[in-house]
Amino acid sequence: MRPGDVLAGRYRLVDLLAESGGGRFWRAQDRVLERHVALHVVAQDDDRAEALLDAARRSATVHDRHLLRVLDADRVDGLCFVVNEWGSGDSLDVMLGGEGPLGPRRAAWLVSEVAAAVAAGHRVGVAHGRLNPENVLVDHAGAVRVIGFAVDAAMFGLEPGRASTDVADLGGLLYAALTGRWPGVSTSAVPPAPVESGRVLRPRQVRAGIPRPLDVLCDEVVNPFTGSDGSRLREVHDLATAQGIADYLAAFVGDPTRLAEAEAAAGHRDTTDTTALPAVSDPPPRDRRAPAPPPPSGAPAADDEPTRLVPPLAASAAPPPGPAPAPAPAPGSAPPPEDPRPAMPPSLAEQPLEASLHPPRRSTDLPTEAGLPVFDDEADEVRWLTARTEPSPPPPPFEDPPERPLFAPEPAEGPVRRSRHPAATAAAAASWPWDQGSTGGARATGSSGGAGSGTFPAVRDPEDEPEDVPGRSWLRLAGVLAACLLLMLAVVVAYNLGRGRSPLATFSGGGGGDHSPSASPSSAAPRAITGLRANDLDPQGAPPYEEHHELVGLAVDGKPSTAWSTMTYDQDFGPGGLKTGVGLVVDLGASHRVSEVVLQLVGAPTSYSLYVTDHAPTAVKDLEPVATETAPGPHSKAVLGTPATGRYVTVWLTSIPAADGGFRGGIAEVSVLG
Repeated sequence: MRPGDVLAGRYRLVDLLAESGGGRFWRAQDRVLERHVALHVVAQDDDRAEALLDAARRSATVHDRHLLRVLDADRVDGLCFVVNEWGSGDSLDVMLGGEGPLGPRRAAWLVSEVAAAVAAGHRVGVAHGRLNPENVLVDHAGAVRVIGFAVDAAMFGLEPGRASTDVADLGGLLYAALTGRWPGVSTSAVPPAPVESGRVLRPRQVRAGIPRPLDVLCDEVVNPFTGSDGSRLREVHDLATAQGIADYLAAFVGDPTRLAEAEAAAGHRDTTDTTALPAVSDPPPRDRRAPAPPPPSGAPAADDEPTRLVPPLAASAAPPPGPAPAPAPAPGSAPPPEDPRPAMPPSLAEQPLEASLHPPRRSTDLPTEAGLPVFDDEADEVRWLTARTEPSPPPPPFEDPPERPLFAPEPAEGPVRRSRHPAATAAAAASWPWDQGSTGGARATGSSGGAGSGTFPAVRDPEDEPEDVPGRSWLRLAGVLAACLLLMLAVVVAYNLGRGRSPLATFSGGGGGDHSPSASPSSAAPRAITGLRANDLDPQGAPPYEEHHELVGLAVDGKPSTAWSTMTYDQDFGPGGLKTGVGLVVDLGASHRVSEVVLQLVGAPTSYSLYVTDHAPTAVKDLEPVATETAPGPHSKAVLGTPATGRYVTVWLTSIPAADGGFRGGIAEVSVLG
């Protein structure tokens, strides 16, 4: 079996996703309905063959929008196969590995959707049998889908699943979504949950911030009969059935409006991506089937029907509201007894949708503004040890500004530089005058407060820059050089324009002398290259040539009435076809500068890419195209932005038009200009 083979005359094999123990899992193309499907294949004499067909028949009786349905099952050519609906998106194990544990409300909503689908199967007597994070998928539209209902367990050689096993795995899914650890009965690649004294730790002991109702639910389903507070939860809720778990989680989530839209906006893979599904394990011995995995320590024995400890309430009954807050006790009185029932939180619909689906992630190993978390197993609560117990001291007071002197100090010896700020100089001279006599200053006449005369020294501005600024001479030199370069560039442009050339035209011949405009390669008109020869290129085909090798000369004979054509294909070229394309290699006889390629095509539309090389290519996957075009009609002209130099021009057809009986392309004439 190879990619491209057709099974049962209908399913064309595309990608082999997993192969182990004689079983294969394929992504295939349904040629009748033109859609992708998932294909499980084992040999007809394999011990799993009969169980696989029986699981497919039982899974087909379950009708629920969350399931990837069984579409076909049969035996043909010594093979037994089952066809399932194809799913694309991110599985729960991929989500946990990429972004870590989910937020409480997001996790509860996702598992409630899975529980509703499992409950639909239990109502008709069909169990999943291997419900792990790898079989829970969130597609690109934000919908939750369940993979391999009853079929996956048969592929792994397990006995038909039981309802009690599915219920235990539902608790494991919620535990894994909240903590990133897997405690379920079925096997999974997600890291296992921590165990202490034969008991799986509660979610709140693994990760802080998990709401108590979800913590109690996980502990009761994963660790039944261990004496935890969750044993009282069965008195008011049905936790022994998938429908009871779905109702409990739906009451916690509240209004689920727009949750699927928020998941779709989270960026799950679209329908063009391949979903990573679990690999098939080695088959069990041929004389017996592998038994179902044993339940964890303390779990009830699996049977056909779940065991109910007490008569549960109706499945549709919502959890009762939590008790009203009790008044503060009087001094000296005993505190009131705690209500054993866990209070359900109010509906989280009032919270922002982004905050409930993607809560901020923080580490419990480092101190934060709230302090360090302290876990108290006896009181079953989380207390915070604040890192700061007393307020911070106030900042020191500002220092008093220095007193302003009544008179300015005497000027220093040496030359005095005038300030560049006349207003500041005038204000300083009016405020701090002193008589300097007839030396060392400039003479001024006061105009306010009466007439008078005196000598005033030049005021020094402390913010003035010194005359010799470091680097100023280099800046001046750089400015002079830039001006010279601009002048030289202007002279070159003026000279070229005066000679009829492009502004920056150059000649490759070297030497001086006058050149006419016709001698410039950039300004010369392209001309048709003669003496062309052609050959076909089909690197993905098997020799001898199958692309009408005997007709290649008709594409360069100068007669539009004759043409070379490809073979007729059932599918168009591209990722979904059997080939990425075929081509025609045109030999120019010698190396030329190619600037244009003109094609006269047969049929429309046709897409193609052009390659210019020095050697005849044997494949194009490692080459860089010089042009890519899509011709809506029979005539196409590709103008290269930058002329390319080479001897061989390859026209690689990437999409061909529809024709009688399939798809077929052709080239009537090729003209290369340069």
